[in-house]
Amino acid sequence: MKGYFGKFLKIDLTGGQAEDLLIHEDDRKMFIGGSTLAASIIYNYVKPKMDPLAPENPIVFATGPFVGSNIPMVSRAAICGVSPATGIWGEATTGGKFPLRLKATGYDGILITGRAEKPVYVYVKDGHAQIRDAAHLWGTGDFYETQEKIKAEVDDRASAACIGAGGEKQIHFASIMNDEGRAAGRCGMGALMGSKNLKAVVVSGNEKTEVADREGLKALVTEARDSIGSNAYTNAYRLYGTNFYMDLAMRLGDVPAKYFTRSVFPASKVHGPAFRSRYRMSGSACSGCPIGCGRVVLDFTERIPRVDGPEYETVAAFGPLCMNFDIDTVVMANHLCNAYGIDTISAGVSIAFAMYLYEKGTLTREQAGMEIRWGDGATLLKLIDLMIKQEGIGALLSKGVREMAKQLGADPEAAAHVKGLEIPMHDPRAYQGAALAYAVGPRGACHLKGAFYSLDAPGTEVGLDVGISFTDKNNPDQKGAFAAKVLSFCEIYNSLTLCQFSPLRVSLIAKILSAITGENFAAMDLLSFGERSLNLKRAINNILGVTRKDDTLPGIVRTPLSEGATAGIAPALEMMLKEFYAVCDWDWDTGKPTKKKLLELGLSRAARDLYK
Repeated sequence: MKGYFGKFLKIDLTGGQAEDLLIHEDDRKMFIGGSTLAASIIYNYVKPKMDPLAPENPIVFATGPFVGSNIPMVSRAAICGVSPATGIWGEATTGGKFPLRLKATGYDGILITGRAEKPVYVYVKDGHAQIRDAAHLWGTGDFYETQEKIKAEVDDRASAACIGAGGEKQIHFASIMNDEGRAAGRCGMGALMGSKNLKAVVVSGNEKTEVADREGLKALVTEARDSIGSNAYTNAYRLYGTNFYMDLAMRLGDVPAKYFTRSVFPASKVHGPAFRSRYRMSGSACSGCPIGCGRVVLDFTERIPRVDGPEYETVAAFGPLCMNFDIDTVVMANHLCNAYGIDTISAGVSIAFAMYLYEKGTLTREQAGMEIRWGDGATLLKLIDLMIKQEGIGALLSKGVREMAKQLGADPEAAAHVKGLEIPMHDPRAYQGAALAYAVGPRGACHLKGAFYSLDAPGTEVGLDVGISFTDKNNPDQKGAFAAKVLSFCEIYNSLTLCQFSPLRVSLIAKILSAITGENFAAMDLLSFGERSLNLKRAINNILGVTRKDDTLPGIVRTPLSEGATAGIAPALEMMLKEFYAVCDWDWDTGKPTKKKLLELGLSRAARDLYK
């Protein structure tokens, strides 16, 4: 198969050694790349009740066969491991220049194990790896400062995936940052790097993989660009970034407000045009992307002239979810999270939970050391600062809502998480399929593993010409079968790797994969790959203790609201779960894929391990 180097770089930080890890062609055909190939590698390290912060828990940086081709919107990398935030399968993706430069090192990815005795960073260029001292970088905190120092030491054309204070202090939802504010934000992968005394992974190079059908790929590049250019959302992304969705989402009941207890709010105060009216802004794009959905706020303050972002998830988390409509506060909160490396979604949900508990009287002023009231932007910023510094109430908030509920004696049904991962800014009452996807997704509450806000939205044409029938978003009938297909489909993106915002039809994606690799792939083959990926990650989660009882939603998002588009609607979770389990061939009693299904997908080792 073309499109690969056929090897990962394997680094043992404990021993200070680096070697090539060959990836057999059979594994490439089975798992493609990205997070799925990473899962096949990480599976070898997974043990019941393992400590995510133990040296033996690996972290994997992985690209896919699309990276390095001229196909647009493919500068993506998956960063994977057992999540410090949840204790189960964890993955996050990032864009910018880093993924292309990672592939240009001459490796398809990097596997890192062990723990360095002192802070280090890894530098890989054109097939050569060094483990360098990072004592002078540890404690600098600010990602942007760290990045500039590293570039001065190595190569200005290098990309550095760094941790900030969040990762150094192993905050549960610490992120990994690269390039212009690009974040691998979810699942606490930054804490995993921090536990290894690994400050950064720095990549540079000029290596390129071979393409099987270069002329055929040129024609497909043109077709892909035409598809992107004619898509209805392309201009909206260019104008307003992902926050173009705020108005529509509020009308659909998809934006959670006041900690998931409301859905109606003054969207005009926080939507895309409000930011363009308030600030001088520009767009930013990942390498090879013709859209440029990234936002940059220019001349924000004299001290902080430039702020990367914010995007929709961040605006919703620090805005309506906290009933905060001061967008200066939202921009500053986003900057603090980027600079010091913590996930904006989990941070926003944790702060909103604190506001909710303060109003209920469960969290007192004495416990918090301050008043924590809805819409108080100054307090919101102070709480982020306390999280980063690990001081006062901030130390508890940085553990996430599951642990907050435990330590404060709050109703666990009020903690907005699934399997430990905070619920993102798409309300599960807005789309029945999204509620199910949150419950069964491999990393917990994930809006990317079942993107129903895009795939099941009214009037959406996404080109899923693979036997999926679209239905009323509020009708749970057949959503179990629909979700089974959607979750498998969404797995494809992080395997290839391809941006989730790419509007390419699945048939075109299959043609591109065929032209790059030289193998003949059809659309249904891609769904089979996605199904294998979903079941492999489920098997990892089963080994780590996940059962059917974990496939649920907390009461805070199952309770019907009395306003907006979702008034009176509750997710019909039990009905959809039964259908999903039946279609996926998962055992209802244990929550495991059946042995028959695992063997059918070629996951024979998982079949042996789960059915000893």
